Amino acid sequence: MTESFGGILTALATPFDESGKVDDTLLRRLVDRSVDGGVDALVVGGGTGEFTTLSEEERLHLFDVVVEHTAGRVPVVAQTGAITTSAAIRLSRAAERTGADVLMLSLPYYEPLSPGEVRRYITEVAGSVELPIMLYNNPSTTGVNMDAGTLAAFGREIENVRYVKDSSKDWEQALRLIHHHSDDIGLIMGWDSYSFSALLEGATGVMVGAANVVPEEISAVARAIRAGDVATAREEWRRVYPVIDAMLAVPFVQAVKAGLRLRGEPVGAPREPLEELAPEDVASLEAALNALYR
Repeated sequence: MTESFGGILTALATPFDESGKVDDTLLRRLVDRSVDGGVDALVVGGGTGEFTTLSEEERLHLFDVVVEHTAGRVPVVAQTGAITTSAAIRLSRAAERTGADVLMLSLPYYEPLSPGEVRRYITEVAGSVELPIMLYNNPSTTGVNMDAGTLAAFGREIENVRYVKDSSKDWEQALRLIHHHSDDIGLIMGWDSYSFSALLEGATGVMVGAANVVPEEISAVARAIRAGDVATAREEWRRVYPVIDAMLAVPFVQAVKAGLRLRGEPVGAPREPLEELAPEDVASLEAALNALYR
């Protein structure tokens, strides 16, 4: 499945029931919502999925449920990065056994790693599995930016490092990855508002939290670009961008869950200490959604 990997990847939210436990029924519905909406892959246990609030057992459970319910309809990416190398290896091996297609590897957060520590962490975790690895470059949470040259070197030197989700918001870095290093590592753009531009420039794919809320509309953008119909892609993007903009203007995890509730697909509240989106922010998001569907 990974030979044609790319396109629109939904960064799945994690549904919780009223007691705060993972809600498997709602998770399966969320999987179907994205797959039926035309996305190309699903990402489970990432930042939009609140992985930092989940226990290791809960993360493994998410992998099991999503892989089983997706049932090969689209590839599943399991985010297996952790604070320690040993935990990341455990999660990665478990996700591989479960049947994930790709592993996404975030760096440890809180204490920024040195370049040597970054290399050792990635090398050891990637070497513990056979699945393709997608590195996750997110400097705002890790304190470390892996630049284009560093990422390309990982792609050349570590056999199963194939992709990078880049959430640095550095457009010049994205362009360098696409135009200078695409033979070494495939770019998965990790910032929703850059999705249209990244796909036009030739990115392997885009990982979009907003695809939980508007999967059909975002998938339509990618389909039109693949078909070479840039005018249609631009028009589809013009329609959906205000929703993405409204979501990025407020706390994003909360915005995804509020957006799903507004679309009639509630997935519960964020896990504490996160609070639900403020009423005025919900109103702004609702206005953007109403404009899209009027």
